Amino acid sequence: MNRSTLADSMTTDISSLRERYTKGTLDECNLPVNPVHLFRNWFDDAIQAGIHEPNAMALATVDAGCNPNVRYVLMKGLSEASIRFFTNYESRKATEIEANPTVSVLFWWGELERQVRIRGSVKRISEAESETYFNSRPAESQIGAWASPQSSEVKNREELESRFQETKEKFADGNIPKPPFWGGYEILFSSMEFWQGRPGRMHDRVEFILQNGEWTRRRLAP
Repeated sequence: MNRSTLADSMTTDISSLRERYTKGTLDECNLPVNPVHLFRNWFDDAIQAGIHEPNAMALATVDAGCNPNVRYVLMKGLSEASIRFFTNYESRKATEIEANPTVSVLFWWGELERQVRIRGSVKRISEAESETYFNSRPAESQIGAWASPQSSEVKNREELESRFQETKEKFADGNIPKPPFWGGYEILFSSMEFWQGRPGRMHDRVEFILQNGEWTRRRLAP
């Protein structure tokens, strides 16, 4: 199918898709000194709004050739200094993190017309912390962590299903330990940017930057 045929077959004119953002403002007079407090408030708002998986964040990394990759992961911890997530240490994202431990994540809460961008350095959390979280996961998720060779090529879906079933039978007694190749990372904050949609595409953008242990902020043009 060539480009013109593809365009003719579409039922919606993509260029006409647009929204008028009117649900909020981001005023300096109401901002805390510490952006983590604002993030907590916005995250609580996302939960109260019933947003599906409000802790989903797009994680951007780069490979050894500086080629970017992005995928959604789930935030599973928040502190004054960092956020954390869990993954397979042999996955593509983990390999790229080990080579370049600086990442960016994006939260998008469309129903509230808000997004938050966070940048920071990444390090593994302790084995004990990873084990504690792993033990809190549903059994199917624990089995999946063992069964999936994340980011590696597999022949087909049947191979994955077979690996899952074999792993399930292996741990039939219900005692499923954390795999040695699986665990958590934390992203230590270096900057946070808050975006609130406004009419006329005159959106509010405020960026906080952490320098020498102190947060500074500035307003950015949309």
